[in-house]
Amino acid sequence: MRDEVYHYNEERWEALVEADALFTRPMLDLDADKAQAYLGLDKLGIPGDLAGRKVLCLAGGGGQQSAAFALLGADVTVLDISSGQLERDRLAAEHYSVGIRTIQGDMRDLSALDDSSFDLVWHPYSLTFVPDSRIVFREVARVVERGGYYYLMCANPFFSGLTHDSWNGEGYTLRQPYTDEAATCYPDQDWVYDREPVGHRIREPMEYRQTLSRIVNSLIGEGFMLRLLSEVRGDYPGAEPGSWAHFTGVAPPWLEFVWQYSNGSGSSAIGK
Repeated sequence: MRDEVYHYNEERWEALVEADALFTRPMLDLDADKAQAYLGLDKLGIPGDLAGRKVLCLAGGGGQQSAAFALLGADVTVLDISSGQLERDRLAAEHYSVGIRTIQGDMRDLSALDDSSFDLVWHPYSLTFVPDSRIVFREVARVVERGGYYYLMCANPFFSGLTHDSWNGEGYTLRQPYTDEAATCYPDQDWVYDREPVGHRIREPMEYRQTLSRIVNSLIGEGFMLRLLSEVRGDYPGAEPGSWAHFTGVAPPWLEFVWQYSNGSGSSAIGK
């Protein structure tokens, strides 16, 4: 599915890798305890015994989650649009002497993966990089095993496109219509990458709103049951209004979901 969306995201993430952006830096100081704490499986209600379990890090390259899962004994596959990000996964695999399978591709097309082949699909922030989330959910439902889990972190749709720069002196102003696939583009936060050595700004993220009703109803329609919903927000008493810290305490920017695929079976593949 190499359309304009594909090429925009591929070019942007290759540039972020070149700039050594925060989300492209492999985690090379993990042990099993740190890996468990980083993934937070207990908090999410996902069974923590991953030895031999098949895990797909979907659009999750960079040598971070993949390394943590591999250290916990999982059989890890990473699918990502960026060859540079996948190289970071291979670097982490070599560092820890673990096996990590890497596939370059689009989250909307998982045809390189077999049906019902994963106990856990781990999908960090990336859903808003494609217009129609339903295509992604259909693909996830095909590759996850019955009873398996789907972890999804995504933008809070109510605040999509809003940042701390939207401060108007009294609050953060919502201006865009709340509609599916509405495109928004805004600058990366200062902490994403160091502008100094890059010498220029990398193309801004192009994101598309996914309304809460589409996310929830689409996944229910694919046969998933919601196990957990968490709002990821800051807690920064005394933060300066108009700062990123204050913004995240007022307008939670991210949501975390844990879904279990129950289409035909409610048993947990991981918990067997």
